[in-house]
Amino acid sequence: MVDVQSRKDNRKIQINKVGVKGLHYPIVVLDKQNKFQHTIADISLFADLAHNLKGTHMSRFIQIFNRYSADFSMENFLEMLKKIKNTLHAQNSFGEVSFPYFIEKEAPVSKEKSKMNYVCEYIGEVREEKTLFYIGIQVPVTTVCPCSKDISARGAHNQRGIVRVKLCLDKFFWIEDIISLIEKSASSELFTLLKREDEKYITERAFDNPRFVEDLVRDVTQRIEKMGQFPWFSVEAENFESIHNHSAYAYVERGNKNYELAE
Repeated sequence: MVDVQSRKDNRKIQINKVGVKGLHYPIVVLDKQNKFQHTIADISLFADLAHNLKGTHMSRFIQIFNRYSADFSMENFLEMLKKIKNTLHAQNSFGEVSFPYFIEKEAPVSKEKSKMNYVCEYIGEVREEKTLFYIGIQVPVTTVCPCSKDISARGAHNQRGIVRVKLCLDKFFWIEDIISLIEKSASSELFTLLKREDEKYITERAFDNPRFVEDLVRDVTQRIEKMGQFPWFSVEAENFESIHNHSAYAYVERGNKNYELAE
């Protein structure tokens, strides 16, 4: 059949990114406790297109992704991007994949078990001159306001917040370890299933461990720096304030964002 995409184009305009966006597809990722976890990803895959070509081959993005979906480890994500780049004869390839990641958690007093979900992202670029790879992890937490606690005769306002970290990959790490690190930095972690005795315990623990949004990003930053394995990372925290109609926000960045992965 006629290959229309491979026809010549005379407008002399190179396209920086072309590909597929908003693809929903089942994947299998590594799980520290259970070895593997099945989840559903939201996928965007792109490559550049030479100025003299009419179009890219969209189906090849899906074909290549399908080969890697059953073992979507961090290492294989980059291998997939390299395969896209080479197959499409492109200079650069790009990928953004987000997915819910589930961890079984035990309530602190009742020991009831339930699954907690976190949003994770793989963000990568394979260029002629360098390879970049970032992991994004979003962790919901609870914070109690230290100021409110100190100035109030009764109680203190608290709120649910979210911590987002973005890590430049150098060596393999477990997603669970970063999630645990973040949760330890908050007033309290969250759970899907709690009984009354658990609710009492968490409320009192959070009250005894107040945190400003500034405290949160600083504590997470210190803990990540102690790991000593990320050439660049960022930490942002957003508290959905319970007594304001706006959020409190803080952001920290460390290291070399353009760190190139060794081949």
